[in-house]
Amino acid sequence: MTSTRPLRADAARNRELLLAAATDEFAEHGLDASVADIARRAGVGKGTVFRHFPTKDDLVAAIVLDRFDALNAAGERLLLAEDPGAALLEFLTIAARYRQQRDLSFLVGAAQHNADVDRVHRKFLETVNALVGRARDGGAVRTDITGTDVVLLMCAPNYVTSSLPDAPPDLWQRYLALIFDGLRPEGAHPLPQPPPRE
Repeated sequence: MTSTRPLRADAARNRELLLAAATDEFAEHGLDASVADIARRAGVGKGTVFRHFPTKDDLVAAIVLDRFDALNAAGERLLLAEDPGAALLEFLTIAARYRQQRDLSFLVGAAQHNADVDRVHRKFLETVNALVGRARDGGAVRTDITGTDVVLLMCAPNYVTSSLPDAPPDLWQRYLALIFDGLRPEGAHPLPQPPPRE
C-alpha cells in the first residue's frame, strides 16, 4: 500500500523529479530502463530512488497510479457536466492527449499485480462506464455501445498515427473524431457481434 503520510517539501520535490525522469526513461527504453539512469536523469542518487520506491516495480506502479488518478479525476469532473456527449468526447480527448505525450500503456501490464493499481484501474473502468452510460441515456451515443467498447477504442487514435513516422503531432484528433462519429446513433447499423466482457 502507498503511504498516506504527507511528504516534506524536498522529499515531495524529489519524488516528482523521479517520476518525471522515470516516465521519460521508460518511454525511451521500455522496462529495461535502469534505476541508475533514472536517478542520473532526475539529478539524485540511487539511494534517493530506493527511499521513495524500494523496487523498480514500485516505481512503475507509482507512474501508473499517477496516470489513472489524473484520468479518474477528469472523469469525475466530467460526470457533472451538463452535456453527457460532450463530456465523453472531452474525456476521450484527454486520454488520447496523455497517450500522445507519452504512451505508457505497457506499464499497466507490468503493474497489474499491484493492489493500488488494481483499485484505481477498477475505478477507471467504473468512470468510463458511467460516462458512457450518461451519453447513451442522453442519446449522444448508440444504445448498443458499452464502456468496454469505449475503453478498447481509446488507444486507437494514437495507434493509427504511430504507424506514420512523419505524421503531424495532432493527427490523432482526426481519428478520434472518426471514432466518436462511429459511436453516434445517427445512421447506426446493428453490430455483428455482442460486446466483449469487461
